[in-house]
Amino acid sequence: MASRTRSKKTVKKSPIKEKLKSVFFSAQGLPIVLSLVLITILFVLFRMKGVEMNYQLSSISKDIEKVKVEGKELKAKKAKLLSVNNLRKMAKSYKLQQPKQKQIIVIP
Repeated sequence: MASRTRSKKTVKKSPIKEKLKSVFFSAQGLPIVLSLVLITILFVLFRMKGVEMNYQLSSISKDIEKVKVEGKELKAKKAKLLSVNNLRKMAKSYKLQQPKQKQIIVIP
């Protein structure tokens, strides 16, 4: 069997990485890092909630527009049913007559 020799590679750690580690994981740097992480997470959560509320607002606005259109259609249908020509046709079909002067009551 051939013997394998392992070559040990010496990994040089850069002084910048060492300095960053010592700053971030020190007693002074760790609270700052945790605070920044917390602020970032809260920012993302609030932004997501804002987007969700915009979707809900858009949905409600569409529903309001549908109801407005439906209300207009119902008003038009009511006006058509209460038109003079339609009322006269209905009066003929039910054999109704014009009221006499004594039958009309005016409420102020």
